[in-house]
Amino acid sequence: MKRIILLPVLISIFHFSCTNRDKRKEKADLLVYNATIYTVDAACSAAEAMLIKDGKILATGDTASLLKEYEVKEKLDAGGKFIYPGFIDAHAHFVGYGNSLRTVNLVGTQSWEEAVEKVKLFAAENPDGWITGRGWDQNDWEIKVFPTNEKLNELFPDRPVLLTRIDGHAAIANQKALDLAGVKPGDTLTGGEIEEMEGRLTGLLIDNAIDLVSAKIPAQTEVQFKKALQAAEQNCFAVGLTTIDDCGLGHTQVEGIKKLQETGELKMRLYIMLSDEKTNYDYLEKTGKIKTDRLNVRSFKVYGDGALGSRGACLLEPYSDKQGHYGFLLSRPEHFDSVAGWISQKGFQMCTHAIGDSGNRTILNIYARYLKGKNDLRWRIEHAQVVNQNDFNLFGANSIIPSVQPTHATSDMYWAGDRLGKEREKGAYAYKQLLQQNGWMPLGTDFPVEDISPFKTFFAAVIRKDAKGFPNGGYQMENALSREEAIRGMTIWAAKANFEEYEKGSLETGKFADFVILDKDLMKIPADEILQTAVLKTFVGGEKVYEKK
Repeated sequence: MKRIILLPVLISIFHFSCTNRDKRKEKADLLVYNATIYTVDAACSAAEAMLIKDGKILATGDTASLLKEYEVKEKLDAGGKFIYPGFIDAHAHFVGYGNSLRTVNLVGTQSWEEAVEKVKLFAAENPDGWITGRGWDQNDWEIKVFPTNEKLNELFPDRPVLLTRIDGHAAIANQKALDLAGVKPGDTLTGGEIEEMEGRLTGLLIDNAIDLVSAKIPAQTEVQFKKALQAAEQNCFAVGLTTIDDCGLGHTQVEGIKKLQETGELKMRLYIMLSDEKTNYDYLEKTGKIKTDRLNVRSFKVYGDGALGSRGACLLEPYSDKQGHYGFLLSRPEHFDSVAGWISQKGFQMCTHAIGDSGNRTILNIYARYLKGKNDLRWRIEHAQVVNQNDFNLFGANSIIPSVQPTHATSDMYWAGDRLGKEREKGAYAYKQLLQQNGWMPLGTDFPVEDISPFKTFFAAVIRKDAKGFPNGGYQMENALSREEAIRGMTIWAAKANFEEYEKGSLETGKFADFVILDKDLMKIPADEILQTAVLKTFVGGEKVYEKK
């Protein structure tokens, strides 16, 4: 009789025990499965499933094992596709790109006449205010000379026009814009040039001279600012970007971004470098480093020299295609030194644009004076485009980070040899040589100077060709990166350059669930398929922010 009574009791205990075991399962918000997930961890290991909770990665592994351990609210079948960490663009101009979407797009124009026609169409559709545009490149034209403003003066005698070259280091202004800025023949300035011919202004402005005119353009309204950033954000999500380094903003723009992020109107994660201006130094000294899940402000963008395309990059020897011309620094070396001293004292990060071998040498030596050998301050050289062979060691000796943009190499290769000569060109766009200095290196695009596509970054870094497949054998292939190096440069190494490697850049437990689902496997597909890769979905903090229609 006692045995009969005991059996139901045992069954109840067993049932209670099993129920409690189920209840003890940890809960997860989302299971993403049936995928090849490249975690980009230390071993670059792959998984087939990933669990997400509260916007962060809970675990990765195989589907069956994860379901045994976790109770899942929602499941996403990735359809056998390929998942990578959300791409991080380590050098871009997010706000500038957003603004460029509302101006004349001159990228790809094949002549100055075609550029002018685009300006005329824009002016007809936008009849009031300044006419601004960006993207022309005289190196793409049959007649490879800088334009002059006669046609703009004729078409727009009473309306100011400012059209910026693709690299942002040269611009053409009409006479009305020059008059509003008070620019006259004979004017000179440090770090810039105002071109004139036979005592008349041609409208061509190089580097700091552009600011004389652009300063007169009316400021954006809050609504215009928001619309520009939201348009930029959607385009960036569509190519898999989840964090962008915006290189060179003012403190008022930072405050505007903070507000949009706090209200949920802007979801993009941004690492912002403040421009080299006193008001910005005062601002960050007062606020201290700014860090939220979506905003990181701790660095300054300093401008060493100009660009190679406009012959403003500062070279140790004259340009091969312009006798006696060396380019120029945008400020005196004493200024760079004083900025480095202040930033070093305050514990911020210094990020300096340097293109020419003289520009790079100047900044590298100033950095070395304050860094004094190996360190973890992560001061950066933005572009590190042309480096003298005797100076590469300064990067590794002082833990200076070269932040490079692979598509610059494939855009400039058509004429870089003309500017530099073949021997000096060997130290240009030398990404493998730069990578060897510290063993890691962030990659970016510099958009809108280049296209926003991370796939073009990957293709240019690994294959060393442009989108047209030129040149056949690749450009200076001794400096090509491996596929794994390129992916790391676009994810975990970019995060590390921002002091964010413990929260993003790889798909590991505890990090933000920022990831992209691609239709092709970048690590294995043939080279000619890389630029055909499409983003199917983009997630930021476990939230889907883009889906391909």
